[in-house]
Amino acid sequence: MSLEDIKQRLKKEFANDKTLLAWSERGRDYAFIARDKILNAAAILRDEFAFDFLMDLFCVDYLTYSTPLPDGDRYEIITHLYSSKTNERLFIKTYYSADDPSAESLTGLYPAANWFEREAFDMYGIIFKNHPDLRRILMYDGFEGHPLRKDYDIKKRQPLAVLIKKERSVFEDELRGEKFE
Repeated sequence: MSLEDIKQRLKKEFANDKTLLAWSERGRDYAFIARDKILNAAAILRDEFAFDFLMDLFCVDYLTYSTPLPDGDRYEIITHLYSSKTNERLFIKTYYSADDPSAESLTGLYPAANWFEREAFDMYGIIFKNHPDLRRILMYDGFEGHPLRKDYDIKKRQPLAVLIKKERSVFEDELRGEKFE
């Protein structure tokens, strides 16, 4: 299996899609796939090319970059796949606009995508459709905004987090050397 094999298979599947690109750079293989094709492409990569492990999924905000993304897109999601059978890696890049930062969730294909997608939602505001539990993972529920966006106001005051009063347990008291009564 080579990058060219992957490229040809994806081109066969998405014959009318002119946005499909594949290239190698610095010893790494990349593929650019249109946002509406990512779920189908990931299924092909998993089922036919043995990319059975999602190693990482992360987002980049290109708002202040000197070289903007094409078509006015703002966000890039990079999905890092690994094949334990062939020991190969593939980075899939997909662009999303600021007007509609929503992506298909990969959790149905790769359960490991769950927390990565939650992090991208929490930090950048990317909405993952059909995600089983899309909620904040790093910031508290009352936090306003998405702190890794380039337009996030770092001087903005946040509402105080509501602290949940926890019941004391016998085990914690014993650890502190206190006697529980």
